[in-house]
Amino acid sequence: MLTKKSNGKQATMRDVARLAGVSQPTVSRVLNNKSTTIPVSEETRQKVLEAVKALGYRPNMTARSLRTQRTQMIALMIADISNAFYHPIARTVQDIARQHDYDVIIASSNHRHDNEKHFCEAVIRRPVDGAIIVPTYLTDEDIDHFIALTQTPVVALGQHIGHPDVDVVWANDERASFDAIRWLIAERGHSQLGFVGVPDEYPPGPRRWRGFKQAMESAALPIEPRFVFRGDFTLKGGRQIARNLLSLTEWPSVLFVVNDLMAIGLILELQDAGYAVPDDIAIMGFDDIPEASIIRPHLTTIAQTPVDIGRKLATALFDRIEGRVSGARRVLECPCTLIPRQSA
Repeated sequence: MLTKKSNGKQATMRDVARLAGVSQPTVSRVLNNKSTTIPVSEETRQKVLEAVKALGYRPNMTARSLRTQRTQMIALMIADISNAFYHPIARTVQDIARQHDYDVIIASSNHRHDNEKHFCEAVIRRPVDGAIIVPTYLTDEDIDHFIALTQTPVVALGQHIGHPDVDVVWANDERASFDAIRWLIAERGHSQLGFVGVPDEYPPGPRRWRGFKQAMESAALPIEPRFVFRGDFTLKGGRQIARNLLSLTEWPSVLFVVNDLMAIGLILELQDAGYAVPDDIAIMGFDDIPEASIIRPHLTTIAQTPVDIGRKLATALFDRIEGRVSGARRVLECPCTLIPRQSA
């Protein structure tokens, strides 16, 4: 049985080879799962793995990156780590990265331009093999500068990114918003609808507003300016919208909210004020985060598919890193699905 020799120093590949009684190239082939013309027997492989365990050996990633010209690291920038919508995306990206023997650096921009710029600068200083971004403010020019300095592939979430070298994953939330409003009108009988959006610099805002507006126009229903609100994607922002609503003498019969966190904030604040959803006002959200089925009443919403989004983002990036795909950008669509529940 192999035993560990403890001398206070970090074990090297040479130590592993000596303990296992094999050459260093053999250790390298076992640890890197290399398929070569020189076969490695199962007995030898087990000896190497036992030696690795006995010595507590960890590969020197700096030396490995110099040898392979890869860092075995990718970077992921999401928009808001407090929003549960992004959790399955990040988890799926990590899972797929591990399958490729990669680690992931995760950053949250919190919807701030300076944080997005800082992410780019950090990656330029600490090279990675690729980046997945969920940008709000970064322009195609910013991304072009980033790619020129890092020389790595970039994949983005959001159809507002038009860079010719960046694969894009997106969901047709404009169409989904249109269909949801038509459903509220045709299936739920609403004729006085309100809208809770976000400032135009947040990319989903204008798209979901266009879907709302087009659906109202197609149903020949007026949009009442008093019933159009702007928030900030957060639970706190939803509570503030509810307080603004409470100051009005007349309410819409339903509010379409562009994300679930604000919708949930609205429901909680209205309930605190003694009002009932959907009896006093109906609420519809967007995203179908886990909390949507926990809040009472359960939130009617539009489900995106964050696991599928994460899978498409990560797969597209590793396609580029490992050379399976080259050339012009690809646009990969993910579905949206209406989820009727009790709030509307």
